[in-house]
Amino acid sequence: QLHLAESGGGLVQPGGSLRLSCETSGFRSDYYAMGWFRQAPGKEREGISCITASGATTYYRDSVKGRFTISRDNAKNVVDLQMNSLKPDDTAVYYCGTAGCSGTEMVALGSWGQGTQVTVSS
Repeated sequence: QLHLAESGGGLVQPGGSLRLSCETSGFRSDYYAMGWFRQAPGKEREGISCITASGATTYYRDSVKGRFTISRDNAKNVVDLQMNSLKPDDTAVYYCGTAGCSGTEMVALGSWGQGTQVTVSS
C-alpha cells in the first residue's frame, strides 16, 4: 500500500530555512516523478516543485524559484525540499505526492501524505 510521510515543518522567522522530507513506502517510488504541494488556509492546493523519477529534471513554481530546491535519493526512498529565504506567504501545509513532471509544468496524480505545517512568522 502506497504510503507517503512528510516531516520537517515548523515555525520559522522570515528569511529562515527549513528542510522538508518525504519518506515513501509501499510502492516503487523510483518509478515515479514526485512533487511537493502546499495548501494555505482558504486556498486551493498548489504544486510548487517536482522532480522526475531519475532526478534529471525539476520544475519550480515561479513564486519559489531560486529559493527552494527539490532533491531525491531513490536508494533511501526520500524526496526532500530545501526551503530558503522563507516568506510569510510560504505559510501552508506542505504535502508530497506523486506527480506528472516536466521542466515547465507539474500535475498532481492524487496520492498524498498527511502533510506538514510550515509557518513563517516573526
